[in-house]
Amino acid sequence: MDYTLDKANLPNHIAIIMDGNGRWAKGKGAKRIFGHNNAIKAVREATEGCAELGVDYLTLYAFSTENWNRPKTEVIGLMKLLVSTIRSETKTLMKNNVRLKAIGDLEQLPKDCQKELEESMQLTKENTGLTLVLALSYSGRWDLIQATEKMCQAFKAGEIDEVNEDTIKGYLSTANMPDPELLIRTSGEHRVSNFLLWEIAYTELFFTNVLWPDFRKNNLHEAIYSYQGRERRYGKTSEQLS
Repeated sequence: MDYTLDKANLPNHIAIIMDGNGRWAKGKGAKRIFGHNNAIKAVREATEGCAELGVDYLTLYAFSTENWNRPKTEVIGLMKLLVSTIRSETKTLMKNNVRLKAIGDLEQLPKDCQKELEESMQLTKENTGLTLVLALSYSGRWDLIQATEKMCQAFKAGEIDEVNEDTIKGYLSTANMPDPELLIRTSGEHRVSNFLLWEIAYTELFFTNVLWPDFRKNNLHEAIYSYQGRERRYGKTSEQLS
């Protein structure tokens, strides 16, 4: 199905929980890492789709702090895949004017991952199109904890004298980003899994049964089409908005 989108009503920031790689692989009689490898095309489709539409930010939940508890072989495979993917896709990011950023406890990543990530972010930092944000070794609770620790240190040093919403936002990993207007989760699960807990307070949620390796631009368009059909009231009534 083709979805006619209103270009004047696009979400400025889309976040995606990329789920279903393991089930996709299992359905094909393969190991979980096979699903992760085949998810790269979905990442490319989502990124290109957002860039073509003019979306400013796309945040992908690539690896959570909880994912470190997965089988060691899978984690090692994911880290190797991360390195090779960043290395191979950086030229495409440059070609499409995409800027790469990352949020999360990045020091927990293997050194070679940190190196590839930093090099790609430096190469693309002057790009002015879509900002692609990878959430790596990230969780919403981790981010709130590290933000609280920094605020306590700042308070003791006399750098801040009160805490409000703007103060908290300023210490989160997403401090310089707008909150997402649309959060997409694939694979039929209906939860947010510790992702952007502060930022999604007023975010529209879209759940699809499509497994992540099968996600394509048309699925992105479907989610945006659903978003455009909703009334975003932020606690107000429909009458107040009209």
